[in-house]
Amino acid sequence: MNTTDTPEALYPLTIYFDGSCQLCSAEIRNLQLRDTHGRLSFVDCSPADFVSPVPGADRAALMNVIHGVGAGGQVLRAVDLFEAAYRAVGLPWVSRLLIHPLIRPIADRAYPWVVRNRYRLPRSLIRGLFERAARRAAQRAAAQPRCSDGACERSPEARS
Repeated sequence: MNTTDTPEALYPLTIYFDGSCQLCSAEIRNLQLRDTHGRLSFVDCSPADFVSPVPGADRAALMNVIHGVGAGGQVLRAVDLFEAAYRAVGLPWVSRLLIHPLIRPIADRAYPWVVRNRYRLPRSLIRGLFERAARRAAQRAAAQPRCSDGACERSPEARS
């Protein structure tokens, strides 16, 4: 599915992820920090008693492939889900890369390998990949104006 066709109908997008996976949790934390417009919500499907609300996908399917359900009921999986999530959080360049005709086939082939090996990846590698990105995301989120009742205010960190 090419999710660039109707982005407005997709959000909010609920993402179902494996919270017992360090890699998955690090990526979700990165997305959470970047989601300054509230376009994404996140559900950890790792508890053993979790019952999937995703049409056509039980808990085992959700644990093996990241899934999302859009506002209009669209079910996204794997690379399609990441493309939509990165677009939602203001990383259109990553989103465009994932749909590029030369990159997409590589991403589609790499995703299953990463999923199969995600518990074997060293914590130091995951931390290295996501710590810097999370720090940038937190700084960006802090710089965003906070608005309520029609008035916006920048955080003290953003003013300095």
